[in-house]
Amino acid sequence: MPEEAKWYIVHTYSGYENKVASNLEKTVENRGLKDLIQEVYVPTETITEVKDSKKREVERKVFPSYVIVKMILTDESWYIVRNIRGCTGFVGPSSKPVPLTKEEVARLGIEKKHIEVSYDVGDTVIITDGPLEESVGTVLELDTKNNFVRVEISMFGRKTPVELELDQVEIMD
Repeated sequence: MPEEAKWYIVHTYSGYENKVASNLEKTVENRGLKDLIQEVYVPTETITEVKDSKKREVERKVFPSYVIVKMILTDESWYIVRNIRGCTGFVGPSSKPVPLTKEEVARLGIEKKHIEVSYDVGDTVIITDGPLEESVGTVLELDTKNNFVRVEISMFGRKTPVELELDQVEIMD
């Protein structure tokens, strides 16, 4: 039975994150190792920067000097990642890298879980999880790509929009 791929963090020289990621992807493709090294991820976020009273959106690395790799750890995969130019090693003891836990992967938002929903904009739904559990509202906006739904509920006699994850809401019977 093949081992399941896990996420590992690779340390790089500052500013080499994208170069390490692209070199690793090329090496994996050239050597046909997609089954061992499955994904390479450089976490980034888009922020709005105001400079000289002008707004512009800038993409910024969430963890500078780190690349996250999903792979099955073998001597070969370890050697390939470790010897990419700009890579200084794995996070963890030098002999054995430590994989991220499921909780850490979920918190980092690396793996997007795809959720099928049975409701649509305009439907009446009930909130099934979180502090607003059992509140009833109407779906205003649905974004399955980013895993969120905007629901308008009545709170303190006012209509209030709230953003929730897709699996926190179910259609009313």
